[in-house]
Amino acid sequence: MNQEIQPADVSSEEAEEIKKSDQGVILIPYPSIVFLWPAWVFSLIAGTILCFTQAESTQIGVTWFFLITLSTNLVVLAFDFPRATSLMLFLFIVAAVLGVALVSINMPDLLPSITGFFKSLHPTASRSFYFIFGSVMTLIYIAVYFTARLDYWEVRPNELLHHHGILSDLERFSAPHLKASKEINDLFEYMLLGSGRLILDPSSEKRSIVLDNVLFINGKEKAITKMLGALKVSIRED
Repeated sequence: MNQEIQPADVSSEEAEEIKKSDQGVILIPYPSIVFLWPAWVFSLIAGTILCFTQAESTQIGVTWFFLITLSTNLVVLAFDFPRATSLMLFLFIVAAVLGVALVSINMPDLLPSITGFFKSLHPTASRSFYFIFGSVMTLIYIAVYFTARLDYWEVRPNELLHHHGILSDLERFSAPHLKASKEINDLFEYMLLGSGRLILDPSSEKRSIVLDNVLFINGKEKAITKMLGALKVSIRED
C-alpha cells in the first residue's frame, strides 16, 4: 500500500496548489515587441474616436497622444531602466519637455521662438492610419502568440523540460536540485507586463539557462518556489 503524507503545517488549499504545481510551471520567453501594447491599444481607440468626429482639433490632439505613447514605447525598447533613479530621470525629462510646450502655447510672449515652433506643428492622421497600424500589430501579436508556444520551458519537481519545434521536440534536463532566480532589469517593462529575467540553474548543467521577457515573473517565481520547496513523504507498506 502506498500512502502519501503531507507536512502538518500544510493546509488543504496549499496541498491542492502543490498537487497542481506538480503538473509543471510553463515559462515562455516573449520578444520585446510585446511591450508595444499601449501604442497598439491606443491606435484602436484613436481610430474608433475618429469614426465619430473629424474635427481638426480632435485629430491633432489624438495624434499627439499617439506619438507620445509610441515614442515612450520605443524608448522602453531601446534603453534599460534598471533603477528607480533612471526611471525618475526619464520622467523628469518628459515632464520638462511637456512643461516647456505648455508654457510656450499658453504664454506665447515668454518664449516666442519656441512658441512659433510648436504652433507650426500640426500632426494629423486619419482613422484609416490608426486602424491599419492596429491591424498590423494585431497580426504580429497573433503570430507571436503561436510562435512563442513553439519554444518554451516547463519546470517540474525533478526535471526541466524544453519544448521546441513544430513537431514539439522535447529536451529533458535532470533537475533534482534546481535553483531559480529572477532579475528585474527594466522597471518600465516590469510596469507594463510584470516582465523580468528568470535564471535557471539545473544541478546537471554547467551553464545557466537564461530566459528573458518572462511575463508576470513574480507569479512564476512563486509557483516554482512553492513546487520545489514542497515536502512530500512516501511510505511503502508491503
